[in-house]
Amino acid sequence: MKSNWNYPTTIWVGENRIKDLSQACTNLKITNPLFVTDKDLINLPMVKNIVIEVKKSFKGMCVFSNFSGNPVGENVEEGVNEFKKNKCNGVIAFGGGSGLDVGKAIAFMSAQSRPIWDFEDIGDYWKRADEKNIVPIIAVPTTAGTGSETGRASAIINNKTGVKKIIFHPKILPSIVILDPVLTVDLSPRLTAATGMDALAHNLEAFCAPGFHPMADGIAIEGMKLVKKSLLKAAKNGKDLKARADLLAAASMGSTAFQKGLGAIHSLSHPINAQFNVHHGLSNAIFTPYVLTFNKNLIEKKIVSICDYLNLDKNFDSFLNWILDLRKELNIPHKLSEVVEVNKINLDQLSIMALEDPSTATNPKKMTVDDMKILYEHSISGELF
Repeated sequence: MKSNWNYPTTIWVGENRIKDLSQACTNLKITNPLFVTDKDLINLPMVKNIVIEVKKSFKGMCVFSNFSGNPVGENVEEGVNEFKKNKCNGVIAFGGGSGLDVGKAIAFMSAQSRPIWDFEDIGDYWKRADEKNIVPIIAVPTTAGTGSETGRASAIINNKTGVKKIIFHPKILPSIVILDPVLTVDLSPRLTAATGMDALAHNLEAFCAPGFHPMADGIAIEGMKLVKKSLLKAAKNGKDLKARADLLAAASMGSTAFQKGLGAIHSLSHPINAQFNVHHGLSNAIFTPYVLTFNKNLIEKKIVSICDYLNLDKNFDSFLNWILDLRKELNIPHKLSEVVEVNKINLDQLSIMALEDPSTATNPKKMTVDDMKILYEHSISGELF
């Protein structure tokens, strides 16, 4: 099965669509691409072969891969230097969330004279950007979680403050996305689980965010159903291409839906990712039931309204138990204290960072710094609200 979608951007979907990568460059008039991926992926035979194939059509293509998970501003700066030095005119962002976010940020910042932090997702900061020379981006996800391929933002850590910042501009949205399930078959069960739960968190928080956005709600509901249908299948059998394709779609759908907003799951996660280098999908998975039960009185009716579609009993506890059971089957820890040393946690500092996170604004329940601290305490003890 092959298909082309155009919401929110052009998406080429199907097995072995990676073979169309050179055509994507041609379509966007990219003649000298910068191939951006992380330092682990670049050494895989699969990725080396892809680079070799693209270089047959674009001999001047360069590779930038000097970064890993939870990228920092300096990674983007180094990538921009490579981009300019080699006179590139487009970016292929390849990999998981870090590869996609860094690639998108390089394409954006290559046209800017201001620091990247001047474009944080606050108010109309994005209007500070020089739009004229922002180059086209092709996004190729190799995990099914972040959905960064359909997002207009990059998550980058400011090393000086230790805070993960969301850098936003409409033109950070990739022009062509390639969703090829074959690229995800070698993802370990552990990463399949974490990234799949990331996609679930995106869809869930988007659906629960207040405000009127029926398109986002519909996409989020279907995204959750695809995760429910296929995450366990993919974790147990990584070569199940149908399940892998479902998860890629769910990830792209989650990022599309959360233009409506996110919530406290992400507010709590971002400081943990920045301070302790915990995988973002894993931290989202840990925080999900605590935030669900904390927000219960404001989201219960919405959750119950979709239980039929998800083949669950029509009550809030049924939905919550599905989340808890899914995490258990995927061997995801129940408590934050299982992945972070408690004696290294500064709850006051983390709570302030969480409250200031842009995701906090669209949490169903209005948050205080004390609420954030209580949520962290519950996630450490394992006690739900």
